[in-house]
Amino acid sequence: MQLTTEPTGTPVTVTYWLSHAWLGTHVEPGVALDVSGGIVAGVRTGVATPPPGATVLRGLTLPGLANTHSHAFHRALRSTVQVGSGTFWTWRETMYQIAFRLTPDSYYDLARAVYAEMALAGITAVGEFHYLHHAPGGTPYSNPNAMGEALIAAAGEAGIRITLLDTAYLSAGFGRRPTQYQEPDQHQLRFSDTTADAWAERASLLKGSDHALIGAAIHSVRAVPAAQLATVAAWAEERQAPLHVHLSEQTAENDACLAAHGCTPTRLLADHGVLGPRTTGIHNTHLTGEDITLLGSSATGTCMCPTTERDLADGIGPAVALQRAGSPLSLGSDSHAVIDLFEEARAMELNERLRTRARGHWTAAALLRAATVDGHAALGRPRAGIIEPGAPADLVTVALDSVRTAGPVPRLAAETAVFAASAADVRHTVVAGRHIVRDGQHTLVEDVPAALASAIGALHR
Repeated sequence: MQLTTEPTGTPVTVTYWLSHAWLGTHVEPGVALDVSGGIVAGVRTGVATPPPGATVLRGLTLPGLANTHSHAFHRALRSTVQVGSGTFWTWRETMYQIAFRLTPDSYYDLARAVYAEMALAGITAVGEFHYLHHAPGGTPYSNPNAMGEALIAAAGEAGIRITLLDTAYLSAGFGRRPTQYQEPDQHQLRFSDTTADAWAERASLLKGSDHALIGAAIHSVRAVPAAQLATVAAWAEERQAPLHVHLSEQTAENDACLAAHGCTPTRLLADHGVLGPRTTGIHNTHLTGEDITLLGSSATGTCMCPTTERDLADGIGPAVALQRAGSPLSLGSDSHAVIDLFEEARAMELNERLRTRARGHWTAAALLRAATVDGHAALGRPRAGIIEPGAPADLVTVALDSVRTAGPVPRLAAETAVFAASAADVRHTVVAGRHIVRDGQHTLVEDVPAALASAIGALHR
């Protein structure tokens, strides 16, 4: 990710003037941000008018949003999987068909367009849960990380940060005995490195960059044999890297785990050293009271993906209980039924209202924290998601004069953003001090809708 520098290589200080800024606890009018080397160098409040030469961001400026859980290629399923009915498992068959058609080049094209769509939605960092590693049939590419490197390059070209969560996916499901797992089927051969040791050897070849961090993921307890869970956890521990895992998304997985191991997936992960403060469980939907205690007491995070969870009829997870137990909450767009972190934030609250028939489980401030500070922390960026000196200069500005947001007084702009705004209201996105979206237009990808149409159309021919 390029930073603005003088010919000598010294970073240039630029100033952004924010008509209104969310400073974590309140909306502050008239804020000037000095940015140097992609980092916030100074925050000046009470600046009523733009300083000379400052770039003006009118609306509510928030810290850049963190999309903690993404499968970029699922974007090609939008609308296609809304025809007819079915279950998560029938949806998965359609997903496999798209996965089968992707190459490193076509995946780059698709991911670049998807990540540009995210930038337009105010997302400055994405956690890419990446398990599409090899060619059809499972043969490694000559560059064994060609697919992962395509995603890293795509994020860079789209102007956002990425945490590539390279995913171990080794089996098709549980067998009849605890030590017996099903071999990957024809669709899953692309995902598998055969063993966790082989996965670790390949994943160790991945290199981070200014815009990319490398993390790890366990696809699920059905996809990594129990005896190999510790290998993935140790790889992440050695590197102090984020570790993510799909957890109890489906009751069928819980039932199969109980039959094979006599315990829940959460207990299985705990017993093999997977849980902890750098670990994030994705979905965490169907949990027991003991599961919630295990996750909370270990400070394991929870990433809720409400639009996907309701699209797939997965259920409503116990987010309130998890947070009370000590599990930090973050948000993801997962299958990209829509890409809109404001929708994910309010859906978490509104789903809970439907479930409990009570209002006010989270304030707008708490929901924004899930979409920013705690989301970035789950992606291995603990200094991100705030507007203060020393933090990355990653920002999103939401219009306060659209048909959705006009009317409320500015001091309620956070409530307006969370409970009324949509991705369509994003006017500016800044990443590392660089203006990626300006006045609603992407500055690096000329025509994002056309890029999406081209990349997705190629996969459906």
